Amino acid sequence: MDSTASDRFDTSRFEASRTRLASLAYRLLGSATDAEDAVQDAFLHWQAADRQRINVPEAWLTKVVTNLCLDRLRSAQARRERTAGAWLPEPLLEGDALLGPADTFEQRESVSLAVLTLMERLSPVERAVYVLREAFAYGHAEIAEILDITESASQQHLHRARRRITDARRGGGEADRASARRIVEEFLAAASSGRTDRLVALLTDDATAISDGAGGLAAKLLRFETPQRIAAVVRAGFKPTPAKRRLAGGTPAVHYAAVNGAPALLFVVGDQVIGAVTFDVAGGKIATVRGIAAPARLVRLTEAWRQHGPDTPLIAQW
Repeated sequence: MDSTASDRFDTSRFEASRTRLASLAYRLLGSATDAEDAVQDAFLHWQAADRQRINVPEAWLTKVVTNLCLDRLRSAQARRERTAGAWLPEPLLEGDALLGPADTFEQRESVSLAVLTLMERLSPVERAVYVLREAFAYGHAEIAEILDITESASQQHLHRARRRITDARRGGGEADRASARRIVEEFLAAASSGRTDRLVALLTDDATAISDGAGGLAAKLLRFETPQRIAAVVRAGFKPTPAKRRLAGGTPAVHYAAVNGAPALLFVVGDQVIGAVTFDVAGGKIATVRGIAAPARLVRLTEAWRQHGPDTPLIAQW
């Protein structure tokens, strides 16, 4: 095989793993943009490597991408961004390749916005062990090789990660999709009509609401607790005004969607998603509401939405 043909063959081997690598990187970083950058960096490493000496390309690439992501998580810039109080995972529309693999409950949960947020409490190594084990079913011997740690250390990291996530996780199991949609539609109806009492009834006693502010302009995430406080904020936020429509760039339509496996409302102007509200449903009630409006967080979701088949909006003109 001549060098040109060999390069094409090696490139095709990398491309065969690209989606899996990007899905791994997204779980580790919580950002599709950063994940794609990490995978591209891995491709440069692949091109520069002596590929004749790489016996198992998939394992080699997994190790490279994982460690590139760990470097990003440990960087001073990442620490500043993630501790400044303004970080949220980047939401992805159902069907996005970065959400795979999604065959098991553990795989689906590992890419939920709830767990991606909770993983911020883990050390970078704990996060890597958790993702490699729960989402990609790597054995502890394989994880030890990827991270240059012992099998015993891998087991300990996994135990701590599972305990921290389980202790902080709200609710258990997966919500029935039809029930979750009904609850979210009731939430929208109550918010649109200003029925604060109905909003309170739809929220768990320890519900939390998180938002990056109108237009994603908040310097820090806005957090609201207690059902009464959340209901008041939601009622005010969901009331359309000329000023809000000017900020939105028009009159949005409100659509129901699934985002990272959870029910969501999308505010859409033309073919542009200008806001997403996602919900964690537990025990037939809403435990967490997340409002995401920062344009940078909605780029990939908007691209996916533009390819999404048209559906009937819940509200045609908000």
